[in-house]
Amino acid sequence: MPLVGCPRRGPPLKLAGRAQRPPPPRSTAPKCRSSSSSSPLLTRRAASAVSLLLVALPFPASSPQLAAASANEEEAPEVRGGEGGGASELELERYTDRDEGFTLLKPASWPKVEKAGATALFQQEGKGGNNIGVVVNPVRLSTLTEFGTPQFVAERLIQAEKKKESTKSAEVISVGERSGHDSLTVYEIEYLLDSTRGGMKRIFSAAFVAARKLYLLNIAHSDSQEKPLDSQTRNVLEQVLHSFDSV
Repeated sequence: MPLVGCPRRGPPLKLAGRAQRPPPPRSTAPKCRSSSSSSPLLTRRAASAVSLLLVALPFPASSPQLAAASANEEEAPEVRGGEGGGASELELERYTDRDEGFTLLKPASWPKVEKAGATALFQQEGKGGNNIGVVVNPVRLSTLTEFGTPQFVAERLIQAEKKKESTKSAEVISVGERSGHDSLTVYEIEYLLDSTRGGMKRIFSAAFVAARKLYLLNIAHSDSQEKPLDSQTRNVLEQVLHSFDSV
């Protein structure tokens, strides 16, 4: 890591009378501390994982442009239900991607749409802000615990959200950990996000590492004071969250 340049100690001292030559420079430059010395350095492996996490995790949570993706009605039949996309529209079905190595439950009425950067993306028709996104990226980790604790991951995620200009507030609600397929470790995070672009949203995120790949799930759903997330819909979204696993 390149050293931060040392600041100059000021202009040469001016003496009365004849101008005098400044003393010859020393053979060695004065030492200065790097600005990063106050915090522990990340290993190359951890830095790579941090970069992937901060880039991949937030994308479905606060990206209103996802609503612009066109839904193919032939991929999943539309199920008519109550106003606002309640639980009556959220009958679940299994989705498995064996090529990428993951599986999860998804609402049958949420078709899959194509979006750059997303391994899989499902969104409610007419309300693209309500969506389920999966991102898969290669990493040098063999387990998620090598990256950090669930609390550490949650803190990094919230920091990334707060750095966005559109974010008004972001607050962690809960952090958990469970065992998945073949006893792999799965982290689960729930938080509230208020954005100038997408409004108030409830976010459910899950992450695990398998076969040197980082798997990231984000479930975003509107949760405003005017139309709060109802308990039935929340229960369905939690089922989606807990179903995310490797195959």
